[in-house]
This record gives sequence, C-alpha cells and structure tokens, in this order.
Amino acid sequence: MARAKLKTYVTAAGFLLVVFIITTILKSLQPEGSALGSPFALGLFPHLRKTEKSDTHLHVPEHIVTTRTAPAEGERRPEERAMSLQVAHKDFPAPNYNLHAFYYSWYGNPQFDGKYIHWDHPVLPHWDSKVDSRYPKERHSPPEDIGANFYPALGAYSSRDPSVVEAHMQQLRTAAVGVIALSWYPPNTKDDNGEPTDDITPLVLDVAHKYQMKPGAVHHRVAFHIEPYKGRDEQSMFSNVKYIIERYGGHPAFFRYKSTDGVTRPLFYVYDSYLLGPEKWANLLKRNGHHSIRNTPFDGLFIALLVEENHKSDILASGFDGIYTYFATNGFTYGSSHRNWKPIKSFCDRNSLLFIPSVGPGYVDTSIRPWNSQNMRNRINGKYYETSFDAAVEARPDIVSITSFNEWHEGTQIENAVPKTSGKTVYQDYLPHKSDVYLEITRKWSEIFVKERKKWLV
Repeated sequence: MARAKLKTYVTAAGFLLVVFIITTILKSLQPEGSALGSPFALGLFPHLRKTEKSDTHLHVPEHIVTTRTAPAEGERRPEERAMSLQVAHKDFPAPNYNLHAFYYSWYGNPQFDGKYIHWDHPVLPHWDSKVDSRYPKERHSPPEDIGANFYPALGAYSSRDPSVVEAHMQQLRTAAVGVIALSWYPPNTKDDNGEPTDDITPLVLDVAHKYQMKPGAVHHRVAFHIEPYKGRDEQSMFSNVKYIIERYGGHPAFFRYKSTDGVTRPLFYVYDSYLLGPEKWANLLKRNGHHSIRNTPFDGLFIALLVEENHKSDILASGFDGIYTYFATNGFTYGSSHRNWKPIKSFCDRNSLLFIPSVGPGYVDTSIRPWNSQNMRNRINGKYYETSFDAAVEARPDIVSITSFNEWHEGTQIENAVPKTSGKTVYQDYLPHKSDVYLEITRKWSEIFVKERKKWLV
C-alpha cells in the first residue's frame, strides 16, 4: 500500500513538472509587451496603451514618457511593416474626410534637432506692463518642464522622428479623422518660437499616405493651414500656394475637396486672415483681381478665419470660399461661440460659402500665458468636447475641424496624454479616463456626424 501511494505521488509530481515546463515554454513564445487583444494594434507603440490609473499622483514610468520603444521604421523588415499595417487597417474605422484636425510639426528635441524646440516655450509677456510685472520671465526646461499644462504620452518628442509621425497617424486613424490641416510656413520662415518646418512636410505626407483607408483610395488626407508669416500679402500668397501645389500637389496624400460643382480643388485654411484687408485679398481671390489665382492651375478653396461678426462682410468682399472658427474657447470670439454657429451657417448658405466650425476638448495655456486663466475652458472629463461637437453637428456644417490634434501649448490637444509630476509641477491629465479618451470621443462623434450628414443630403 505504501509503495502504491509513493508511486501515485511520483506520478503526480511528474505530471505537475511537465505542466510547468510546457507553461514556461509557451510564455517564452509570447513577445514581451504583446499587443494581443489590442483593438488598434498599438503594441507597435507600447507607450500608447491605455492607462487604468485612478490616483492623480501616480507617475507613468519614465521610460514610457521619454523613450521610443517601437523599432524605427528602417529597423523592421518590409514584410513586418506591411503585416503590422495590414492588421491595423482591419481595426481602423472608416476615415471621415469631412472631419479635419489641426496638426503642428514644430516640435523638436536634441536627438533629432540638436535642441528642444517649442517644448522650451518662453512665458509670454502681457501687453499691460503692470500685469506683466506680476509674472516671471523664463523659458521652460524640457524634458521634465515643458511649455504645456498636459504631458504627451510620447514625451518631449521631435516632429522629425518618423516613429512619432507614425504614432500620430495611427491615433488619428483610430479617431476616424480623415484629414489633417498641417500648420505651414514657407521655406526658411518660422513662427516666433520655432524653426523652419517645411522640410518636414514630405515625411508627414508619406506617413499619412500609409494610413489611407485602402490602397488606391481616391481620398487624401493632408491639407495646409497657412500661418501669418512675415510679409504675407496677396503676391506672396500666390507664390506660396504655387509652391505648395507644384511641390506637394502630386503626392497621393495631398487633400482636395470636391465642391458642389463637381470639381476637386486643394483646400487651404488661412489663419488670421483678417490681418490683411479685403481689398488686398480680392486681388488674389476675385476673378478680376490684379494677382488673381482664379482659373489658374493653382486655384483652390481658401477658408478664412472668422473672429468678429463684422468680419463676415470682409470675408465676402475678399472672395474667400468659406469660413472656419479655429478657437476652442466657447465665448472667446463671435466665431468660436457655439450659439452663433447656426446663424453663421445661414450666412454661408446664402453666400455659397463652406462653413467649418472648429470644435475642441478644452483650453488652457497658463504654462505660457500665466495671466490668461479667464479664458481657460475645463474639459469636464470630456463633456466640453461632446458639447462642442453637438453644437457643430446641429449647425449642419460642410466640414467639422478639430482644434487640435497636438497644440500642446494651448491645451487643446486630443493626442494621448499621461499623468506626470515633476518637482512642484503637476501636469493635468485625462483621468479618470484612459489616455486615448479624446480619440474615442472623436470617433464616436465622427459616426454621428456621418449619419446626420446623410439625412441632410437626402
């Protein structure tokens, strides 16, 4: 009897040993950080995974915040890249080409640019010297201290980093955004706090093209948001639009919008268009203008920024093709006030103009304008964004634009953000929601917009 029991114990122990060995082998076959179960194949970028943390004082591990964990595009075999993209495409929602997001390529870091660019944004002065004297004069010191109230999941990244652009395009596709409006300055020109960025445009176009809905798709996804560069007038605008179309117009990712006349044309957002008088714009945008771009190979749809109500007549006199509102601060301007969107839409309909209201998740820029707290708009855990989308869709717009994908300085980004504390600085975050909550909300409202738009067009 004792021998029988001993034999049973030995057999059981042997069986358990075999199970342990098999389990160990199977575990070793699964890659570390496997993305199995991830609906958007974000295992390519482990730092983009959803965070479940609920304690606002918890830190994301530093390697997630500051390092790139995905292999560089050139380090992966072509078949691996093709396979991962094919899997990702199966899970992406259909892109909505009437949903545009403002995109900024002005960020830099030492690895790709030799220094930090824009993340080290200075604190901007107030126009009233008495108010200005209350605030320090300093620059931010990345990577721990950046010129933003939120902290990006990708860390203080460079817009020249191909893996960053790849991650951005994945996020945009998961949100069903069909078009990015790329902030653009002419070659060798820049904003007050950055460096020239035109040479980054080919990278953005190339990566954007990879994330079209399917090979050979007739829709494209990069429009140009022309900034108020120094010396912008009707003559330089003609030259720069010509440059954009000649240099980038042949790229398959270059966006063209199909107008009611059935013709597809490039679409250009013109930021701070009100800085140039209507008589100057008319020289470019009216058919009889001295430097008219109409009926030339460089003709397009030019969208003016509406700030004040009296700008409507100026926009009409200028010869613009549409209106957008940009600011993500409800009540800040006439154009950005939700209650005015239906009247603005009626004005556009009467004058055959496109109406493109700009929705946003919130607004906070006190990291660079510490005196501007009165214009802050709390995100209210996503409710502000939903309210903004609801107002836009109610107005029956032609296109909805999003301010923004990644304007971190003004806290309007929908890009993934993470909780972070550095010294005395506690960055805002998306808790109690996950890091991609604003991509999910965007995707939800894209679907609503598509369904509602079908009803209007019946």
